[in-house]
Amino acid sequence: MKNAGKYSRGYFMPPTDCYKWVKKEYVDKAPIWCSVDLRDGNQALIVPMSLEEKLEFFGYLVKAGFKEIEVGFPAASETEYEFCRALIERDLIPDDVTIQVLTQSREHIIKKTFEALEGCKNAVVHLYNSTSVAQREQVFRKSKEEIIDIAVTGAKLLNEYKAKTTGNFRFEYSPESFTGTEMEFALEICNRVLEIWKPTPDNKVIINLPVTVEMSMPHVYACQVEYMCENLLDRENVIVSLHPHNDRGCAVADSELGLLAGADRIEGTLFGNGERTGNVDIVTLALNMYSHGVDPELNFENLPELVEVYERVTRMKVYERTPYSGRLVFAAFSGSHQDAIAKGMNWREEHDCKHWTVPYLPIDPKDIGREYEGDVIRINSQSGKGGIGYLLKQQFGYDLPPKMREDFGYVVKGISDHLHKELKPEEVNKIFVETYLNKCDKFNVIEAHYIQKPKGIIEATVTVEVNGAQRICSADGNGRLDAVSNALKAHLGISYTLETYSEHALESGSKSMACAYVGIVKDGKKVWGAGTHTDIIVASIKALVSAINRTM
Repeated sequence: MKNAGKYSRGYFMPPTDCYKWVKKEYVDKAPIWCSVDLRDGNQALIVPMSLEEKLEFFGYLVKAGFKEIEVGFPAASETEYEFCRALIERDLIPDDVTIQVLTQSREHIIKKTFEALEGCKNAVVHLYNSTSVAQREQVFRKSKEEIIDIAVTGAKLLNEYKAKTTGNFRFEYSPESFTGTEMEFALEICNRVLEIWKPTPDNKVIINLPVTVEMSMPHVYACQVEYMCENLLDRENVIVSLHPHNDRGCAVADSELGLLAGADRIEGTLFGNGERTGNVDIVTLALNMYSHGVDPELNFENLPELVEVYERVTRMKVYERTPYSGRLVFAAFSGSHQDAIAKGMNWREEHDCKHWTVPYLPIDPKDIGREYEGDVIRINSQSGKGGIGYLLKQQFGYDLPPKMREDFGYVVKGISDHLHKELKPEEVNKIFVETYLNKCDKFNVIEAHYIQKPKGIIEATVTVEVNGAQRICSADGNGRLDAVSNALKAHLGISYTLETYSEHALESGSKSMACAYVGIVKDGKKVWGAGTHTDIIVASIKALVSAINRTM
């Protein structure tokens, strides 16, 4: 591409080596989660949420387990202010939930913010100002000391307004555009704020290190976070928070490596909504931890419901391939994938597995409210016999012999290819029934009676109906089905080899239906039939009749 030389790396590495995080394998405990859907996410919507929509979404965030929720920028608009007041005055904030509000370092805004928080049981007041080289030079045109003064002035004002406002308040500071700030300067301004707020074990301060704009690979951010964690004043009384945006598509990786580097807290949104390319997707981040056996301490056990609420109140859409939450993320269309999943599921049933190891499925879809049928095995022209057979067995109870699954697979794929569409489970079942099951359009067996002869020989007397006319015929065989088969061959004047037979119960109980499958070879071609009946012998004859009818 042209003009690559116009871009330079606008980030700053720490002045010392910070690579302790490299030695850690995975995030082994849940961070403090803070949803910013109602502030950062809401301000990025084409049509921001109404008051009632925000109230509904707040309730769902509480239901999902968030204990810290940023609810807005109260001084920014009347709706934001009214929302904050509604939560407090209607007593909608549970005692174990803390709301968070954002404010610039300007006194009239800080004053309005504390007015919105009057009487709040638990709140975090989030102060920020921009610190990057680009912001200092181009936007504010201020020196480093002047930028520090903005932060220090705001920190002092928060102390003043906290003292004269009813409620329980904690503080958070963000050096906005942290990733474009020299690390020594970011550390200096944060420490200057900490000197004013004087955190204690009972009154910890949050220092938030936002990826306001993603500028580097994730390992650089991890080094920056580790540097800050190791050099902040009163670190034991400081909660280090991360707020990654997704400009380079690495917000989840930034968060994971940042947690390895010592961070304690994550600010993000459901499904990654937010300015430009969005915030870190908390659903993905949390379920990544879950897939490693770590409880994320959030409840995403009904993701379809969460998606429905989110899409309705935000008017955004969750992309079909969004990790975990997208409609197609567990879907397997490929034949080899379907076969591996089907065999993996069968392996679990056979071995009573403690841990989840099913191929192609990083977590059990049922754990987040998804179903195997319809969500996992999806049928189209790319599907294979394994997946089609698995769907038929799991949803409708038909356990086809391996070679019959292959035959049926070609039938289904041909229909899907011809129609140029995905086939629903009910459509697949209909194809099976119409193609193989209880077919008697050319001829039928009305009844059969058996006599046991010496040496295990069975004589079958069979009533056959062809074109409305009935005739009785008899023959011997090595068993009932073989005897009926021999009788039909003689009566119909056809030649075939009865090669495959299997059976199973379709339902439990004394009145259960049985299903039988018969494969015959006629003129070198294998043809299948299936039959169902409460009597397994009758079911097997129906299967044989179906196969013969399919050859005629």
